[in-house]
Amino acid sequence: MAHILCGHTTEGRVTDSELTPRHLREAEAESVAFLVGSIIGLDNLSDSRGYIQGWLQGDSIPEKSAQKIFRVADQILKAGSNPAERMN
Repeated sequence: MAHILCGHTTEGRVTDSELTPRHLREAEAESVAFLVGSIIGLDNLSDSRGYIQGWLQGDSIPEKSAQKIFRVADQILKAGSNPAERMN
């Protein structure tokens, strides 16, 4: 779901030259999963952290990616809430 909402699945059809590199797409999607999992109370997220760090290979997440990660995590969380909670 995170890959789709981050726009990673349509990049093959994008005509401009600014495609997101694979390592960053994976880090973005897994970061979304990590945030959502943390917020809903999943345990054992250390593998997720390791997966993110492995894809980043010592780099940091760019600001644009961080904004996308938080936006998509928020979309997923709102989609999973009940309608009364979405009004707030």
